[in-house]
Amino acid sequence: MGRGDLTNEEWARLRPHLPKSGQRGGRWVGHRRIINGILYRNRTGVPWRDLPARFGKWKTVYERHRRWSADGMWEKIFAAVLADADAEGCIDWSMVSVDSTTCRAHQHAAGARKRPPRVPGKRRTPRQHRPDEGLGRSRGGLTSKIHLAGEGGGRPLALLVTPGHWGDAPQLIPVMERIRVGRLGGGHPRTRPDHLGGDKAYSSHCNRRYLRRRQIKHTIPEPKNQRANRQRRGSKGGRPAGFDKTIYKRRNEVERTFNALKNSRAMATRFDKRAYVFQGTVTVAAIRLWLRG
Repeated sequence: MGRGDLTNEEWARLRPHLPKSGQRGGRWVGHRRIINGILYRNRTGVPWRDLPARFGKWKTVYERHRRWSADGMWEKIFAAVLADADAEGCIDWSMVSVDSTTCRAHQHAAGARKRPPRVPGKRRTPRQHRPDEGLGRSRGGLTSKIHLAGEGGGRPLALLVTPGHWGDAPQLIPVMERIRVGRLGGGHPRTRPDHLGGDKAYSSHCNRRYLRRRQIKHTIPEPKNQRANRQRRGSKGGRPAGFDKTIYKRRNEVERTFNALKNSRAMATRFDKRAYVFQGTVTVAAIRLWLRG
């Protein structure tokens, strides 16, 4: 077993959620070796063609990752791993924090074809496809942004990739809508944390109204301009937002989550041309965090 490969314990947790091997044409032969190759590329950020020979043909590893990113298999595996963790009581629902991080896009991430991609063997576009390919321009060049909701243990519950110049506040609701942790015993998936934390970038009337409607307690500081505008309007400005400094200190948990995820160099710097493939790369990094416990 090479450095960074799946351990026997991690493989035992992951194996039940993978597609069955030995199908017609040998499409899914050798799951463990192929996934170890995907993890190696995630960790090191090397080009697919430069994968060591011990993982087999590089194109087989790349095609497996591309197919599973296109048909939503990585998202299904991520959801199954989350359900197992919740059943074992490993998810800290007491505090979920939202935040975002910017990833510099390598020059090789630009230049994707304008024609929409297709799921291999089907006539539909990938579930995570974006016409803008999740690339935005800033002073530093091309960037992508990863919006994340992380639980108290420093692991992700939901992920979303957008262009790097997009704001944080409009993405709070889409990220919260992606939190769906299934229950092994049956029933509706859990979608609401006990408490939500975020920095002042997420402070907006729309976000606070959404959280109140879903009865989610939250700690989000109010920016000075919003506070001044509310005070200027007097009684029409509404009540001041509640803020607990002690609870807000736990927001560093999502920062530690990003630090752990960015140990995967293929995520810290984006090399994938297609947004749905990069979404799969980020999801693989999140799955690995949960497998490690």
